[in-house]
Amino acid sequence: MPQPTTRARPTGHPGYSETLPRAPKSAATARRLVRTACAAWGLHGTAESGALVVSELVANAVRHARRQSIRVVVERTAPRTVRVAVADFSRMLPKLCTPKDDEEGGRGLALVAELAADWGTKERPWGKIVWADLEGRV
Repeated sequence: MPQPTTRARPTGHPGYSETLPRAPKSAATARRLVRTACAAWGLHGTAESGALVVSELVANAVRHARRQSIRVVVERTAPRTVRVAVADFSRMLPKLCTPKDDEEGGRGLALVAELAADWGTKERPWGKIVWADLEGRV
């Protein structure tokens, strides 16, 4: 199996992206990608929140998506804004819910909403992209 690659895009918003297997272990790679991007941009205060947010987005994609891969994208959309996004091949949109105290899951998007300045989805013919914007300090 080929190793995933990470590269900065030469045009547009500076960003990092990686195609990963739709597997729980991909969350660790996604967290490293977010931390690497935040360090490169000098947005160290955003790195840990971004790592937590991308973990939740990857977990949702692993649980609900189809096919064998997902795509993680980290972009600097403004001087203090980092957007983390996960694309998958499912058209099922995520829903913010309030789980009961004894339920083990269902809190991921609430955590994303709490940590992010904004979040949402972009529907695509092949699936969706779930994104979250994190505000940092320059």
